[in-house]
Amino acid sequence: MSDKDDFAKNYPALDREMKDGNMKKMKIDGVRGKPNQEERKREQTFLPDIADYIRRCDTTEEAFEIVDYMLKRGKINQTEAKEIKNAINQKGLRVFGEKKEEGHYLHHGTES
Repeated sequence: MSDKDDFAKNYPALDREMKDGNMKKMKIDGVRGKPNQEERKREQTFLPDIADYIRRCDTTEEAFEIVDYMLKRGKINQTEAKEIKNAINQKGLRVFGEKKEEGHYLHHGTES
């Protein structure tokens, strides 16, 4: 069996289009190669920080629980925990930015 016969057997619709001359022409503007360094940076896994978690909170109490948890896990130190709690008390829960709703990163990416 020849390559043409194999092609016709495996791809009958394409074979028919090619023989009939009913092919659509498409212009290819470029070919994507390996991602450059900037593209690789964007594709890296995003790891939220304490501000990202606080921005999901609805209450000050929830935010303080996040701070206490991060302190307990060693992600922040005692001084940072105190500064964050003071900032929330003095400037409000949205001191780190507007609330991030569920699905935020799916809709907006990791930019904000």
